[in-house]
Formats: sequence, C-alpha cells, structure tokens
Amino acid sequence: MDNQIYMCIDLKTFFASCECVHRGLDPFDTNLVVADPTRGNGAICLAISPKMKNQGIHNRCRIFEIPENINYITAIPKMRMYMEYAATIYEIYLKYISKEDIHVYSIDESFINLTPYLSLYQKTSYELAKRIKEDVLKETGITATVGLGTNMYLAKIAMDIIAKHSDSQIAFLDQKKYRSELWHHKPLTDFWQIGRGIEKRLAKHGIHDMYDIAHCPEEILYKDFGINARYLIDHAWGIEPTTMEDIHGYVPISKSISNSQVLFEDYEYKDAYLVLKEMVEINVLTLTSKHLVTNLISLRIGYSKDQAPPTGGSRTINQTTNAYSILLQEFCDLFKATTRKDVPIRTLAISFGNIKEEKFEQYDLFTDYDKIEEEKNIQNSILEIKSKYGKNAILRGMNFCEKATTKKRNTLIGGHNAY
Repeated sequence: MDNQIYMCIDLKTFFASCECVHRGLDPFDTNLVVADPTRGNGAICLAISPKMKNQGIHNRCRIFEIPENINYITAIPKMRMYMEYAATIYEIYLKYISKEDIHVYSIDESFINLTPYLSLYQKTSYELAKRIKEDVLKETGITATVGLGTNMYLAKIAMDIIAKHSDSQIAFLDQKKYRSELWHHKPLTDFWQIGRGIEKRLAKHGIHDMYDIAHCPEEILYKDFGINARYLIDHAWGIEPTTMEDIHGYVPISKSISNSQVLFEDYEYKDAYLVLKEMVEINVLTLTSKHLVTNLISLRIGYSKDQAPPTGGSRTINQTTNAYSILLQEFCDLFKATTRKDVPIRTLAISFGNIKEEKFEQYDLFTDYDKIEEEKNIQNSILEIKSKYGKNAILRGMNFCEKATTKKRNTLIGGHNAY
C-alpha cells in the first residue's frame, strides 16, 4: 500500500468562509458566526471564521460562549448556497481527477486517490495537491487544508493534526513518519474516530497515546471494544486497508430508513405526538417511492436539557408493509407506551428496519386488501404531486396545526434555512 498516495482535502471553516466570500470579506480578517439566533443563546454555531478561531473561540461553540467583548457578524445558515459552493468545488476536482477516484466524505471534506494521476501530470503528490488547492482558492475564494498519505487514514491524520498548523496547509504521512511523529501525540481525541468516550475507556487501561494502543495486548482491547478493536489497533500502527475501490463497491448488508429532528423549542407530549405522526408519513412516502416495505419500527424520544433519560424502543410488527395507516398505528402505540408526559420533549427519531423490496409485502388474515390498495394509490398520487410541484404542494390537515413542523422543515436543508 506504500505505493498508493491519497489526498484528504478540507474546506476551511466552510460555511463561515462561504458567508465571508459571498459578502466580499476576508475570512481571515472578519469575525463571523454562522448560527440561527432565533433558536436562542444556546444555539450551536455551525461555523466560525478563522479569525475568531485565532482568538481562542472553539468551532461548534454555542452563541452564549462567545466573549461579550468580541464584535461579530451573525449569518443565518443558507444551506443551498453552501451546497452550490460545494458543487462548484467538486467540479474543480473533476478537472483533475475522475469521479471513481473521489469520495465525498462530507459537504466540506473529500478523499482523492492521487496515485493514477502523478505520472499523468508528471507531478509529485505535493505539487498536484497544491495545484488543486490553489485552483479552489482562485475559483471560489475558499481556502483548503490538505493531507497526503499512503492510505486514507494517514491522509486524514496528516490533514487534521499536521497540515492545519503548517504554513503551506499541506502535510504528508507514511507509516514510518506517523509512528515517529505522532505515536506520542496527545490528546487521543485529535485522532479520527476517537471521541471522549473511547479516550476514557482507554485511559482505564493506562492507554494515553497511539504508542500505548499499538503495544497493548490485543486481547485487552478486544474484550473492551469487541470487533471495533481492530480499527484501533490498525490505526495505532498507521494501517488502513480500505481503498477507494472498496468504498465505491460497498453495498450495505441491511437497510433502514430513518428520520430525526431537534425541535425548535420544548414540546409538550400532545404536540410531540403530532410531530411523530408527521414524521411517520414522511418515512412512509420514502418507502413508497422506493417500492420498499418494513416490519420493524424504532422510536427514540429525547427530553429537554437531559431532564430524563431517552425513551422509546423497537418493535417487530405482524405485517411487512408500507401502508401509512398500519405503520402510523404501530408508532402511535409505541409512543403512548414509552413516552413520558411530565417532561418537555426536544428530540424525536424514528426508523424503519428490515427494509425489503415490495415483492416481500405480507399481511395477516384480517387485512382489508382493498383498503390497502386504495391507500397505496393515494400515497403514489401524493408523491407524484410533490415531485412535480414541490414538497408543500399537498399537505395533510395536521401539517397546518400550530406546533406542526413539516411545512417549515420542507423549506429547510439539513434542518437549516435553504437561503
């Protein structure tokens, strides 16, 4: 794998940079925060400009955490604009690299296999990365950070830990360099896929850096982390067997369809019940559009300010279906059986599991098949209207209730304003 060269490119404080560029401002000389103040002082800042980071303010902070003596611009999230910038940048990548050698990891971060292109362009990996990076800046005004590595993990770590602190904003790692420079790097949470929870569990074994993980008896790690110990061990040695071909060829073994939302304010039981019914309809329409059915439902309710532990659960139902009436009733029963009435609700998440093709649809002996067929025709008609005229072209009466969220959320992207 040492003859492979991967690139990981991150668009620096992407949302904030888009807002600055759109306003004709320099992100490195402007105090700007991307956040929705209508959600209160506790609203999370989706991004802050590099200048604010240089003043010691952490990305993803909350509005109230910004020092009062700092004057800044507040930009309401405009997700459609950010997506347009991301699409433009992806087109720049395609000027140099085939789409088969690009993996878009998130809206602001991508992995690129540079290996086939070094001889084509007669450039080193550093030179090619620098050219792509400079092209992005020239065409969009967005600054990027680049990591290069002999596998995707090392490219990601080179970007996250080294490049962001270098003058060129480009860094390279192979296994030898990784072990010599980062085996004793702390904290462990700087490394990809190691959060505070994993860090604490490792600390119980006296493990505080990647060297400790690499030299810990494997049976100890497997006992605590199960099969996920393999990732920890491989990454501690700088090993990552996954290739670009593996990613593009991956087919999930099982499928599910999920839907979750953080409510704009605390909701009472009856109002959250209304939102649940809206969410079930959205998921059912997704099933219908893809000609899929399910026999497993899951529900998770989160309460305001952690006033109570989350509730919910999963339930296998007797039918394998995509009928709204059946799935709605099952979710309503599960909600009533598990949800607390005495604590404000702030988050809801639902999921359909055991997803199968519609040919595996199955009902019990008491099912009214004519009613199910009529219901499916209605669902297909709703989909056709929404597809042609927009998501809000046809709505149920419940969507117009004061606490309903579907009508508003249909105008959002990623839970935030589109414009």
